[in-house]
Amino acid sequence: MKAVFFDIDGTLWDETFVVPDSAVNAIRQLRKNGHLAFINTGRARSNIIDEKLLGIGFDGIVAACGNYVEYKGEVVYNNCMTPEQIRAVIEVSDRCHMPIVLEGPKVHYISPDGFEKDPYVDYLFEKLGERAKLTTEYDGTEDINKFSSDVFEDTDYETIKKVILPFVDPINHDGVVHEFVPKNSNKADGIRIICEKLGISKEDCYAIGDSHNDLDMLEFAGHGICMGGGMEKAMAVCEYVTDTLHNDGVEKALKHYGLI
Repeated sequence: MKAVFFDIDGTLWDETFVVPDSAVNAIRQLRKNGHLAFINTGRARSNIIDEKLLGIGFDGIVAACGNYVEYKGEVVYNNCMTPEQIRAVIEVSDRCHMPIVLEGPKVHYISPDGFEKDPYVDYLFEKLGERAKLTTEYDGTEDINKFSSDVFEDTDYETIKKVILPFVDPINHDGVVHEFVPKNSNKADGIRIICEKLGISKEDCYAIGDSHNDLDMLEFAGHGICMGGGMEKAMAVCEYVTDTLHNDGVEKALKHYGLI
């Protein structure tokens, strides 16, 4: 039995949330062949709700860059920031002009100002419904696994870093979008936790991704696979580079390793 861990954005679906039929059929065949399929994403669990994604069929979910893990619907790991840390993040980000999204298993808290030109935040409010709240509503009772932000020219990022870097690690995606995860945590943690729980060796684990926050899982898994068109750093650490998402990259990767 092998375990395969799939990133979502840029791997399972594109920027318009289209999942190729070839990927759907390949993952279903993977499981019919007796192997396990897991989502492994930077998205928090409360933002993994799309039925065309979940309806593919997965054995578990690694969310929030390895800080939340589900297997067969059971929560087996939930690493959270403390309320004191979160309040410090809200205060300094408001003061230094860095809008944030606090991401947890049940809810997202979003800065009321600063995201006016970010269509992804519009998507969050639309898709998450009651799961999307404002940071002004945060009362310390909801779990938060990580947060993300937009960093602009007028953001006082140096002041922000002095406050938050003692307890989080940053992931810079494109110069504007940043993720922040609890210190020393990453997507590889989720693979390790699943391996330990199920008695699977990491040599029997496959990870498929394309981006900066995939690097740790691609290096940790016995077999790291980068999507065609993925970021150069991701390609550099992988054992195999498959085709692009819409050129049946997932299917070709699973066939390459004889999993389907």
